Amino acid sequence: MIVTFLGTGTSQGVPMIGCNCYVCSSTDAKDKRLRSSILLSIDGKQIVVDTGPDFRTQMLRENVTRLDAVLMTHSHKDHIAGLDDVRAFNYLQQESIPIYGTKETHDALKREFYYAFSDYRYPGVPQLELEEIYPTKPFNLKGSEIIPIEVLHYRMPVLGFRMGSFAYVTDAKTISEESFALLDGVEVLVLNALQREPHISHLTLQEALHVVDRLKPKRAYFTHVSHRFGRHDEIQQELPPHVSMAYDGLQIEC
Repeated sequence: MIVTFLGTGTSQGVPMIGCNCYVCSSTDAKDKRLRSSILLSIDGKQIVVDTGPDFRTQMLRENVTRLDAVLMTHSHKDHIAGLDDVRAFNYLQQESIPIYGTKETHDALKREFYYAFSDYRYPGVPQLELEEIYPTKPFNLKGSEIIPIEVLHYRMPVLGFRMGSFAYVTDAKTISEESFALLDGVEVLVLNALQREPHISHLTLQEALHVVDRLKPKRAYFTHVSHRFGRHDEIQQELPPHVSMAYDGLQIEC
């Protein structure tokens, strides 16, 4: 499996247009963070986790010409706002795209993209096939077993996903003992680490490092990073050897 980081940033603490802050003015491409998302390439299948506002740009940048499914972590706009652009893949593939998520996430999609689910669908609207999934209950997606793992984003349930020895967890603040058990034995962990300062709904750097220390993966990557965190290379110097800051366009093999 090849994992491509489509985006590693967040709408939390997004600077104003024209901001010339320390991070936003950086010339290092690793400091240019689009909203968080990953692309999983598994046995020729292309699966995206979350379609944020930058979805179209991310697909074009990575030259993605096929989309087999979308996994949704939750319904916040920075994770779903680009779903309309799935229509390009509907046109290319002449088929609907399955969207895997909880009932609550699907209900939000039906509100936000009502025109894609109305009784009369205007020609050209996205063709979306909603597939309901449940925390802790494994399901088969195009031949791969995926385990949805529930974490809390403040009080909001959010799904992480485990595929074999790889796990992706974003927008987490609290991880239950049951969810830690489902993450046991993970060798490659992608985890949110918003900033250094305390935050009500996201793991901080220190909290994320505690999770890594508990699970002891061979490799860990931090994502969903605010510009307030600092520049990529400076943060990397603070991390243990087996922990890396992810960046947009990074590819890893699992």
